[in-house]
Amino acid sequence: MKRSSFLLFLFFILLTGLTNGQLKIGYVDSDSIMDKFPDAQDARQKLDAFIKDWQAELTKLETSWKTKYDDYEKRKLIMTDQTRAETESELIKLEQQIGDYREKKFGTNGELFQKQDEIMKPVQNKVFTAIKDVAKDEDLDFIFDRSGDVMLLFAKDEHDVTALVLEKLKLK
Repeated sequence: MKRSSFLLFLFFILLTGLTNGQLKIGYVDSDSIMDKFPDAQDARQKLDAFIKDWQAELTKLETSWKTKYDDYEKRKLIMTDQTRAETESELIKLEQQIGDYREKKFGTNGELFQKQDEIMKPVQNKVFTAIKDVAKDEDLDFIFDRSGDVMLLFAKDEHDVTALVLEKLKLK
């Protein structure tokens, strides 16, 4: 009983302290920052180049499988049982190679996610540092990202510090 009374008392003390103090809140649009920040654009281009190369290789593998499959379909009636079995086995192996390649490059632990982390982490660190610097410079208590998981339903434009973060990133 005493503990719950104490917690209730503590809650009211904290609530009173928060309502008496003025909180300064800012927000950024991280999508806008990433779209305008040259380092982020360069990182995206690097990732896109990897994706393009991997997609081209995957298309090549799929085209090879399709060509062999079409040839198999045309000739399977005249093939011996052994030749048909060998061809089917080869097609299955090719399908596995395609699946393995797709998983290796684009899967949950694939190279794409590793490259994203490797290439984007330094950019994200620069943006985060600039956001922290702006928060200190502007004496803000909180900065929310309105393009991420935290969604603001209303915000005055005067609290948008996106331009200041972009300006800070250009200075470095």
